[in-house]
Amino acid sequence: MPNQPNPDIPVRVFTLDDLANLTDYSLLDNLNCDPDATLTGDDYEPRQVFSGHYVPVKPTPLANPIYVAHSKSFFAELGFDDVLAKTKAFTRLFSGDVSEVPAPMRPVGWATGYALSIYGTEYIQQCPFRTGNGYGDGRAMSVVEAVINGNRWEMQLKGGGPTPYCRGGDGRAVLRSSIREFLAQEHMHALGVPTSRSLCLFVSASEQVMRPWYSEGSYATNPDRNVTNPVAISTRVAPSFLRVGQLELFGRRARFNAHENALKELEVIVLHLIEREYSLEVNRELPITEQVLQLSQAFCERLTTLISHWMRVGYCQGNFNSDNCACGGYTLDYGPFGFTECFEPYYQPWTGGGQHFSFFNQGAAAKTNFDMFCKALQPLLATDSAALASLEHINQGFDDLMRHKMEAMWASKLGLKSFDDELFNGLLDLMRQTFVDYTIFFRELSNISEDITALSKSFYGPLTKTLSVKWTTWLQKWHELMDIGEDKHQKSLVTKMMQQVNPKYTWREWLVVPAYKLASEGDFSIVHELQQVLTQPFDEQTVEIAQKYNTLKPQAYFDAGGVSHYSCSS
Repeated sequence: MPNQPNPDIPVRVFTLDDLANLTDYSLLDNLNCDPDATLTGDDYEPRQVFSGHYVPVKPTPLANPIYVAHSKSFFAELGFDDVLAKTKAFTRLFSGDVSEVPAPMRPVGWATGYALSIYGTEYIQQCPFRTGNGYGDGRAMSVVEAVINGNRWEMQLKGGGPTPYCRGGDGRAVLRSSIREFLAQEHMHALGVPTSRSLCLFVSASEQVMRPWYSEGSYATNPDRNVTNPVAISTRVAPSFLRVGQLELFGRRARFNAHENALKELEVIVLHLIEREYSLEVNRELPITEQVLQLSQAFCERLTTLISHWMRVGYCQGNFNSDNCACGGYTLDYGPFGFTECFEPYYQPWTGGGQHFSFFNQGAAAKTNFDMFCKALQPLLATDSAALASLEHINQGFDDLMRHKMEAMWASKLGLKSFDDELFNGLLDLMRQTFVDYTIFFRELSNISEDITALSKSFYGPLTKTLSVKWTTWLQKWHELMDIGEDKHQKSLVTKMMQQVNPKYTWREWLVVPAYKLASEGDFSIVHELQQVLTQPFDEQTVEIAQKYNTLKPQAYFDAGGVSHYSCSS
């Protein structure tokens, strides 16, 4: 175990040596290494990985790394001193150079494999070998696992170069997508949404790559040119990076008896998941079948809660395949994500995503991922018909639980003690007809306005006489259900409660684009400003900030490529 002599005294980390003393590599120590892997981690060419839970890989360092940002709030949670972020040793490690890490850190990272399912359908044909043995972390590798102040964290570089799973790619991430993920993770955490976290971000002063992207002012659906991008590495942190797709890979191998240890490898990774993510919910003294059932119920609870949070804040994952679904029940992989501004139930920021991954369909997408989660566990229960029946019962209960969580969430956004279906459906119709800004509307509603005037600042479309009458009728019904009358104290309490679930500030892509454009020229000032704004989404902040960031999307950005929609290119 890591060197923490007195758990009652919070650990402070001032140097990389301090962090090294907290390392505890449970994944590397307890799971199986790919038997065909190199010990050195020099393993960069696409190849099939037939067995084992991970492949040792050394990241490819950035050339001439430059500090962009670190999360001060997360540093504070971890006990990291802010000065650490700009030290030579820290910069070297988190820009991809593990050659000089202090002991007992390990001078190698690791990448993991997983299966691919798209909306409940298993795929192998996108794998270059058409076997499914080539999917996995193509440009992400973990480099640190540590126990810090009683919490286990895994630190993973995104854009750290190719791995055996890269399928021919260069393994790099560009500054644009790295800034988006770095900012989005901390914004989601501040919104109260379970998520991976952002540690730090470095960019290369000299290394660049070409990626498809949009011309200035383009309204094309897909990128219309290739552009040069600075290469960057962001470090994301989570209790683990175990995904539903990972369990699927081992579940499939067990189902088809792919090798003699297939079933055992499935059992080992499931027990590791329980140890890493569900030690409080699952009784590890029970037989494996009972542990699996408790795990399934706990994940069902977490996943449905996660989706209700996504809906609360207007977040759309865009590409919610099982390989982008964390087994720990938090948001993972900020690729083609977006936040709805002008309300549209089937908002989808990703041009390749389709309606099945759109905003209001995320609950159904989550159900298909939960289906695949349960399917992956079935081989462990194959000899116990009663346990299989219990697993199916848990799976069938997902939709009811999801509906309960969603209704509770909508009630909280509306300041109601209980959900009212008629009121809610009427609101959805009005929001669409009036082209309402999702975040501004609910924040303004939190002030419990008596008429439509205060809410009109959230409308993109004109308020016709007919719509005005409909809104007035809806507001009257809403006030009746709130049942607070003229009680100013009660009104104040409800307003405060609503403002704790309805943020004032949200992610607006058209305000993030200037940040990464300026950053590509070496100016990170807007990145730092966005850090401040997006990590205080419920606060009023200053008048200047409100005028800049709490405002309707300009008409020019509607349907603009790279702003209203974007490809997965990063």
